[in-house]
Amino acid sequence: MSFFEGQDTLTAFQWSIRAVIAFFFLVLAARAMGQRSISQLRLLDFVIALIIGNIVAHPLADHRTGMAGAMITMSVLIFLYVSSIFISLKFPVFRKMMNAAPISIIHEGTIQYGHLKKARLTLEDLLLELRKQQVEDPSKVAEALFESDGQISLFLKTEHQPVSNKALGIAAESFELPVTIIKEGILLEENLSLVSKNKEWLQTELQNVFQKNISDILLGTVTFSGKLKIFLYS
Repeated sequence: MSFFEGQDTLTAFQWSIRAVIAFFFLVLAARAMGQRSISQLRLLDFVIALIIGNIVAHPLADHRTGMAGAMITMSVLIFLYVSSIFISLKFPVFRKMMNAAPISIIHEGTIQYGHLKKARLTLEDLLLELRKQQVEDPSKVAEALFESDGQISLFLKTEHQPVSNKALGIAAESFELPVTIIKEGILLEENLSLVSKNKEWLQTELQNVFQKNISDILLGTVTFSGKLKIFLYS
């Protein structure tokens, strides 16, 4: 059909057909490339970002390309994107097509080599991901899943899981999010007032506990209960 070929003008219908074809073509292309190519992006997000980026670039870079066609194309793509989300919520088959099921790459300490190839991961890739999560030995892993966003979820065997205070019967302090009060030797007085402290209190604490001045500190934080922590320049 004529809308496949380059020409001086296209009708609104031809622009729309181009957008539909490009959308589904890139969905298939992204699936063919595999999940690693869209790491941390869902399939639909990746396709839309790729197409819209190119559509916007052409009218801005080529004076012979009008904005009307690009706007029609983007409108169709946005409609397809939103429709795809609603369809995926209603129809599991479509959802499965757009978001692949997790792939088990380690099960009970055993590397599933066939599944590793299916996920298009090398052993080096797997070991790298394990190191990122402070796991040095695959045999410690009860289950590792390669997710649809390109990330790996790890579940350690029971005997290798960290022991919690609850398991030991130890009462733990409540969590407090610290407030930054010193950044690169500069006092953030507004933040200091948030924890109901003043500059005089801070200077006294720094001298008595750390023997340091504000200008010596790279980062300083304090909790609402008054627990002060500092990080010095290396």
